[in-house]
Amino acid sequence: MPDQRVWRKSSYSGGRENCIEVADLPDASAIRDSKRPDAAVLVFSTAEWSAFLLAMRETRL
Repeated sequence: MPDQRVWRKSSYSGGRENCIEVADLPDASAIRDSKRPDAAVLVFSTAEWSAFLLAMRETRL
């Protein structure tokens, strides 16, 4: 069955294929490598993904 999730990547990627893609799930976010869309997908809870994004924005990572 084809993946029904809607994947998106940052507009900063400039259309390149070496970045991550994110798909929204009901209570989580799925993350995959744009170069290998058929490889394993990482899933993070909404709280985990939000904490990661906040840390990135505040350059704590």
